[in-house]
Amino acid sequence: MGIAAAIVIVPMGVVFFISGLFINLIQAVCFVLIRPFSKNIYRRINRIVAELLWLELVWLVDWWAGVKIKLYMDPEAFRLMGKEHALLIANHRSDIDWLVGWILAQRSGCLGSALAVMKKSSKLLPVLGWSMWFSEYLFLERNWAKDENTLKSGLQRLRNYPQPFWLALFVEGTRFTQAKLLAAQEYAASAGLPVPKNVLIPRTKGFVSAVNHMRSFVPAIYDVTFAIPKSSPAPTMLRIFKGQSSVVHVHIKRHEMKDLPENDDAIAQWCRDIFLAKDKLLDGHIAEDTFGEQTLQNVGRPVKSFVVVTSWACVLTIGAIKFLQSTALFSSWKGLAISAGLLAVVTVLMQILIRFSQSERSTPAKPNRVNQHSGNRQEKQH
Repeated sequence: MGIAAAIVIVPMGVVFFISGLFINLIQAVCFVLIRPFSKNIYRRINRIVAELLWLELVWLVDWWAGVKIKLYMDPEAFRLMGKEHALLIANHRSDIDWLVGWILAQRSGCLGSALAVMKKSSKLLPVLGWSMWFSEYLFLERNWAKDENTLKSGLQRLRNYPQPFWLALFVEGTRFTQAKLLAAQEYAASAGLPVPKNVLIPRTKGFVSAVNHMRSFVPAIYDVTFAIPKSSPAPTMLRIFKGQSSVVHVHIKRHEMKDLPENDDAIAQWCRDIFLAKDKLLDGHIAEDTFGEQTLQNVGRPVKSFVVVTSWACVLTIGAIKFLQSTALFSSWKGLAISAGLLAVVTVLMQILIRFSQSERSTPAKPNRVNQHSGNRQEKQH
């Protein structure tokens, strides 16, 4: 992290981590005192509290970096967003796909109940990961023998969720890079599968489990496709912290859950077919730099995140001034050393967040073996 970037990032980090620790404390108190007696009341409170933290990252994208998100979606499906439970399956194109998802959830009024299936190490992220854990994100180890029961129990807990939620599932299992694409292409060629050009091979076991356990209470699947136009640099957390804009195109197609097949193998094949269609859709986007004639929806830029960040900054600034006046912290070398140490900790934490989001540092997921037997494709763990 350069000095110029640090001058901007560190003050942001101080606000984010101090406010985040306060949010985590409220979440922990509610988890201990309220959740044992009423899970629904806890969820309603946590939905509001978590949003006060997550809106700070929405502000970074919307107002600080000015990232432009163009949503291509059928108007009728667009009107249902945020008004129903939904399972989201998406390609994992950039470092901030999850943040773009948060922004769309915020526009739809369900940011506080936007959930995801994530790798287990994510919950160890200071502040952000802790808030996700309190919000009932599902954390997996990428080992199906260990993850099957974890996923099953996590999905069953969502059955009585009191407000519309989204559960995002990145079925490719890892973020897209050219190296991972090459590995996926080599595997597809050796296994006699269609060779992808713009996506990785989906890992369908988790998707099949999600459909089987959510079919009775989740009415829709949102097929989400992320793309970066050729004229825009790829968005990263570091670029966002520096205030550098990008453009992200998002295509969403809504599918009725009831229309999916009942058989596990057929469900898995449905997912693979979706990614074949997604690959062709991205071919068209590469050629035209747009998602064709699909309706472009206006997602706007609400001021709510701006108000929240401004409020946090004012409250913490006033609190810091009063604290410094009462303690005279900067009047001694010891106080200066403590302050410098705290800033160093914040700098390290921000660096961890940046590195965690980088696709080059993500762990590639091993594809499932897919074989054909009498015309039916069956998966085995690779």
